[in-house]
Amino acid sequence: MNDASTLAISLFSELLTADQLLRARLNKVLPKKMEISHFSVLNHLGRGGERTPAQLARAFHVTRGAMTNTLGKLEMAGYVHIRPDWDDARRKLVSISPAGKSARDAGLAAISPLITEMVGELGDEKVRAALPVLRELRVKLEQD
Repeated sequence: MNDASTLAISLFSELLTADQLLRARLNKVLPKKMEISHFSVLNHLGRGGERTPAQLARAFHVTRGAMTNTLGKLEMAGYVHIRPDWDDARRKLVSISPAGKSARDAGLAAISPLITEMVGELGDEKVRAALPVLRELRVKLEQD
């Protein structure tokens, strides 16, 4: 293997391992029965506006079936409202409920100390330096 291949493999190995470790830590601190996917969707919807399930699936890079499953769980918990689109009866629109906003806030309160601690240990300077590279990598991956 050449140096470029070794570097690429090292980068992706670190990213994948960091992802697994971060997910495990987040799962430990999130409120009971809240999964990372649930929190992520609530956080996305909490920024305002209704979204279709297809828009949410695209935003999270998952299949429509996976998003339908997540939304079903969130609806059963009372965290989202799913209604027909009055302009196109074939579509549905999803919005966050007041209970969903509370659950999102509880999730945010649970993960904030963990994230703040990790960033504090790394240092603001290192995190600021890493963000542009990670963003650029994400953008490249989204294009495929």
